[in-house]
Amino acid sequence: MSGTDPFTARVRAAVARRLLPWFRANARDLPWRRRRTPYRVLISEMMLQQTRVDQALPYFERFMTRFPTLRALAAADESAVLKAWEGLGYYARARNLLRLAHHVVVERGGRFPRTYEGLLALPGVGPYTAAAVGSLAFGLDLPLSDGNVRRVLARVFALDEPQRERLDAECRAIAAALLPRGRAAAFNEALMELGATVCAPKRPACGACPLREVCRARAAGAPERWPRRRPRKPLPHLVVGAAVTVDARGRVLIARRKSEGLLGGLWEFPGGKIEPGETMAQCIARELREEMGIGIEVGERLTVVRHAYSHFTIELHAHIARRVAGRARRIHCADFAWVPIARLREYAFSRADLRIVEALEARAAAGKP
Repeated sequence: MSGTDPFTARVRAAVARRLLPWFRANARDLPWRRRRTPYRVLISEMMLQQTRVDQALPYFERFMTRFPTLRALAAADESAVLKAWEGLGYYARARNLLRLAHHVVVERGGRFPRTYEGLLALPGVGPYTAAAVGSLAFGLDLPLSDGNVRRVLARVFALDEPQRERLDAECRAIAAALLPRGRAAAFNEALMELGATVCAPKRPACGACPLREVCRARAAGAPERWPRRRPRKPLPHLVVGAAVTVDARGRVLIARRKSEGLLGGLWEFPGGKIEPGETMAQCIARELREEMGIGIEVGERLTVVRHAYSHFTIELHAHIARRVAGRARRIHCADFAWVPIARLREYAFSRADLRIVEALEARAAAGKP
């Protein structure tokens, strides 16, 4: 889309006259907007990927207390960083942050690159994060396109592209055409704020929108029709078993996942997917034999956890078990530990495994062995 076509010129004028003043008057007081540094911008933007602001707020405050500087983060071990991230999901973000911090401190003397290309070359940094840090921390004229920005621009311009990657590219081009030079930080945050607080996915508050006079979706009388979406395919569903293996001293066996993968580096109650024709007890016993080299006797069911990830759902059956043969080994896990129930929360678990911790704590409180 040309930056000189009449409609784009009208929207650009509305951005300058209405959107930016609206943002100055309505911007939320968010902690990462105070004492803005490249490090604080980086942490907030990584947290806000796939996460709502209200969810990210307490995590940001705790993370900055625990790791107040880039050097403090670079000196941390992975388990401490994952523990600080516990419950926020998408744990690759935390691992990438640790890699990036170590790289910048060791290879660059603690100084962030000040160009888009330099930021993009950092470990774990993609085009969005590079543009966010570049525009918000260094004032570079770089447009952003997150979910909120895509929704605003798809409605203002009535964009009919249903494929997300192509829509994202189209929105970045439009944002670049609209961006007032030298004011990228205010422009990017204003669009994101508008999408987060006014131009909501459902029941947008069009009457309060500073861009309402130039919005094609509002003129059509059906803003919720945009952005266009392809029908979602049903998510795969996995049935999984996990062993809560308790020894004679009341300690529980947990295993740490290898660093790669969806939940890499987190601790878990070991187990895996049920195979066709298996009972749940057979599944759990097989997984412990294959993963850790021990034989177990599978007992009563402790709890069933149902959890949805971005690309699949799980039904996790956790059973109490006891070791009857062999000694635990690191066969398909990075580490293992026998931990008293009262100390399990010192370890970083996924949300699903935390539900098992809760069930185990409740069982212990009820006096069950």
